[in-house]
Amino acid sequence: MDPIRNPYAPGAGQRPPELAGRDEQLDAFDVVLERVARGRPERSIVLTGLRGVGKTVLLGALRSSAVRAGWGTGKLEARPDQSLRRPLASALHQAIRELGPSGGAGEHALGVVKSFVQRDAGAGAKLRDRWNPGIDVPAIPGRADSGDIEIDLVELLTDVGGMAADTGRGIAVFIDEMQDLGPADVSALCAACHEISQSRLPLIIVGAGLPHLPAVLSASKSYSERLFRYSRIDRLSRPEADRALVAPVEEEDAAYTDDALDAMYALTDGYPYFIQAYGKAAWDRAPESPITADDVRVAAAEAEEELAVGFFGSRFERATPGEREYLRAMAEVSLAVNEASPGVESVPTSDVAAHLGRKPQSLSPARDALLKKGLIYSGERGRIAFTVPHFGKYLREHA
Repeated sequence: MDPIRNPYAPGAGQRPPELAGRDEQLDAFDVVLERVARGRPERSIVLTGLRGVGKTVLLGALRSSAVRAGWGTGKLEARPDQSLRRPLASALHQAIRELGPSGGAGEHALGVVKSFVQRDAGAGAKLRDRWNPGIDVPAIPGRADSGDIEIDLVELLTDVGGMAADTGRGIAVFIDEMQDLGPADVSALCAACHEISQSRLPLIIVGAGLPHLPAVLSASKSYSERLFRYSRIDRLSRPEADRALVAPVEEEDAAYTDDALDAMYALTDGYPYFIQAYGKAAWDRAPESPITADDVRVAAAEAEEELAVGFFGSRFERATPGEREYLRAMAEVSLAVNEASPGVESVPTSDVAAHLGRKPQSLSPARDALLKKGLIYSGERGRIAFTVPHFGKYLREHA
């Protein structure tokens, strides 16, 4: 089949041709936007899930909904080695520009943003060390520049939210990889969300991160469990997975046989990224429509080879030899755990230590390093799991 017409998009963060299985989140977000615009109480939103389930794609779709509603929007990606000040200032700068407020309110908000970000350089920093956010108005002294990130973030979002209220619209800030925020930034963000929620200002935070993100937020502020609306983004059901595969090819006057769809679901388990990867390979390898189960089997080897390099292998290469040993042990233990209790993703850390013939305390450095690298996560005390679906299978077969 013509590779130029291949409709699938297996790229990181690329929106698939058919965004299947996310209607509930999109509809709920439209309600949140309307309620906030009317001054009704609402919570900010946190999306959680494994790698490859489409959190970044959904974040982009929600942002598009906010833009269509006339809101100002900005997006940032958290990094473990970066303070929140600069990326958040850039996101808010963009959101304010999208709103295009006229008069002193807009200039005041931009001045506060500038004051907030310039504090990142520290008091007495030389001019060359001060980051220029591209804001033409002067900074507002004494506002969001105390150096205490919690005080400054509360003042910043309060002023920007007030400006949005004056325009009769709202601002939405989208934060990807939210679990990588530093402890002080997480605490400050929770405090600021609490303040704007109590004030009913039209500003919301929409975060996305790995499954342990709620635990990260809860460890920072006990009230975070009531502060955010949590939404678990998971793999697609069989009907949703079929729709993600079939709808794009129907636009190209092509189709799948029922056996081919059975084979695709067995390979992908309904994970959106895998659906795009295997779908692309099946299209390229099929000689004609409809795509058959034999076409899928032939294409599977190509898709798995690409996943082994780009999706799994690149992550495995980030680990040190000691960390790889820990990952391989996790893979073996997870197979045994899943056979005994199908559907259980996490494994006890004590079982991993026993498999390696080591004391759990001696493995703490490797485990902690893997947690920081985002290769594993701990959803509950004493248990760990892979952040990437099918990673255990990859390790058992290739590593």
